[in-house]
Amino acid sequence: MRMERIGFVGAGLMGHGMAMQLIKAGHPLTVIAHSNRGPIDDLVAKGASEAATLQELARASDVVHICAPGSPQVEAIVDTLLGHMAEGSVILDCSTSNPVSTEKLASRVEAAGLHWVDAPLGGTPAQAATGELAAMVGAREDVFARVEPIVRTWARSIVHVGGPASGHKMKLLNNFVAMGYGAIYAEALTLADASGVGREMLDSVLRGSRMDCGFYQTFMACAVKGDRESHKFTLTNALKDMRYLSAMFDGAGVTNPVQAAIRDSYAMAVETGGDGPQDYVPHLADFVARANGKG
Repeated sequence: MRMERIGFVGAGLMGHGMAMQLIKAGHPLTVIAHSNRGPIDDLVAKGASEAATLQELARASDVVHICAPGSPQVEAIVDTLLGHMAEGSVILDCSTSNPVSTEKLASRVEAAGLHWVDAPLGGTPAQAATGELAAMVGAREDVFARVEPIVRTWARSIVHVGGPASGHKMKLLNNFVAMGYGAIYAEALTLADASGVGREMLDSVLRGSRMDCGFYQTFMACAVKGDRESHKFTLTNALKDMRYLSAMFDGAGVTNPVQAAIRDSYAMAVETGGDGPQDYVPHLADFVARANGKG
């Protein structure tokens, strides 16, 4: 059986590991450079082809993966891909995108004779490098059956949530809980320090208790232990996701007082200097402390 030809747009922090798994599985892979040539050069050295333009990548691919920062970038990429991919080809968006945008894109893609899949990610760059990510997939049943073997090259856990855009909805629900944890942890750490209990003592009591989880461990490894590599998800991405989630609440006609407070906590951090590429979610604790005159 002929292996599907894969195009990959966004071979960065997560995408590089995913692309490596596709090569290992034997898929012909075409990549395109953006601002960081390091991952692209590595993938080309391991057998990938490099396209000079998105149009060239589209023509060389049966299934195009997109790992972009958000919906505006995904929309621009899809605008270029349309008209250059063969009928029956698939666009697979692994970004955390706004479902409102995704639903419109899926309709456009299907109208053009192509197929749409949203498969946002769960996990870390280390898990991407070993093919152990989680994927929340939104696609028609027949399209899911086609792409599942491809997704399985880089994901250990795959959940077919439903039709197009349902994967992105599920990802935002997941991130609602995760960023809610982050906001609670940040305030708890600030209060622990301000009250004299101390963040180290707080961590020693919570770690290993019913309040412990994988998110807790990587967050505290950074916020308490100072390991900047443990939880590399930026405050700007957290805020972007919370804004998408607010739109999802509005679209569903559901009130969101808790989610609004979480969103505003990340907005405060980003707007007071936490907008850099190495300002990660655990650093929210530092911004909460400074807002309270404790930093």
